[in-house]
Amino acid sequence: MLDGRYLRMARIWAENSYCQRRKVGALVVKDKMIISDGYNGTPSGFENVCEDENGVTKSYVLHAEANAITKLARSSNNSDGSTLYITASPCIECAKLIIQAGIRRVVYGEVYRLTDGIELLKRAGVEVIQWEV
Repeated sequence: MLDGRYLRMARIWAENSYCQRRKVGALVVKDKMIISDGYNGTPSGFENVCEDENGVTKSYVLHAEANAITKLARSSNNSDGSTLYITASPCIECAKLIIQAGIRRVVYGEVYRLTDGIELLKRAGVEVIQWEV
C-alpha cells in the first residue's frame, strides 16, 4: 500500500537530519504527489548542530513536520486535504500546525514520548494512523 511506501521514504529522508538523539523525516503528499518534505534540524543559516554539549536538544531545533509545513508556505503548493507521513508521532505544537495547514491524514511510525499531539489531531477530526513498517 502507498502509506507504507511513503512512510519508508520519510524514514530515508530522516537520514538528512544532523540531530544525534533522534532523526525524524516527514513528507506531505497530495493526490499521490509529494508536495513537501522535511526533517528535524536547525533553522536555515544556523550551524547544523542540534544538541548542546550535554546532549540536550537546542530549543530552536525545528521538528520535521514543522519544516515540511513551513516549506509549503514558501511554495505554490496547497496542503488542504493532504496526508502527512512522519516517522514519529507529532508533538502538540506540530499538531496545531498540521490542523491549521488543512492536512486531513497523519500516518506515523513510532510513538513520540508524549501523545497529546495525537489526541489533539483526533479531536480536530484528522485521521491518525500508526503504521508499522
